[in-house]
Amino acid sequence: MDVVIPEPDKLKIVNHRQYHTSEHLSPTSVLPSPLDQFRKWFTEVQGKVDEPEAMSLSTATSKGVPSSRFVLLKQADKKGFVFYTNYTSRKSSELEENAYAALAFYWKAVHRQVRVVGKVEKVSREESEEYFSSRPVGSRLGAWASDQSKPVGENEVRDKLEEAKAKFAVDEDTENAQVPLPDHWGGWRVVPIEIEFWAGKPSRLHDRIRYLRVEGSPDDAPEWKIDRLAP
Repeated sequence: MDVVIPEPDKLKIVNHRQYHTSEHLSPTSVLPSPLDQFRKWFTEVQGKVDEPEAMSLSTATSKGVPSSRFVLLKQADKKGFVFYTNYTSRKSSELEENAYAALAFYWKAVHRQVRVVGKVEKVSREESEEYFSSRPVGSRLGAWASDQSKPVGENEVRDKLEEAKAKFAVDEDTENAQVPLPDHWGGWRVVPIEIEFWAGKPSRLHDRIRYLRVEGSPDDAPEWKIDRLAP
């Protein structure tokens, strides 16, 4: 187990459990497409990892100042990785300034990580509406009530939620409520240019396989260069 030593002005971690996956990754053992490889891994960890869809999303301003937070993956399709959010939030504002993002998945129970770097694009309004309509009523009302990432007064969000309930004549318990998609809310897709798969091994001699998108390859059938990286 991890050993943590508390000191007056610091916490020091002096030991860490060993990784021990039996899986062996190599450029010849993985699938030709990293998106297919991701779907394979994601399917395999179902029931073994809590919230495998949780991913760190890193964005940056036009000046290169980064910020990170955890969001939930909602779709991994043939083009990339989709999540949904408020389009006026800090993450969206930074994506508007700098159309690149990084994702990281860490599945501790199976000693696997996936790292993604890519360009971003908004998903279509139709895709956003389809997902939004599948959300619980309370979550749909919340999208109207929250001006995400902005400073608010103590009861301001609660008051705006009550306004949204009154506007649409529904509450969280109303079945089949008609709460439309706000203009300020929708999906982003991270279209990968680099994806790395990591499998933990003893003595920190981990398996790392990186896919790099071949520049100029077609969007509908990208080509990938696959390398092993030193641990």
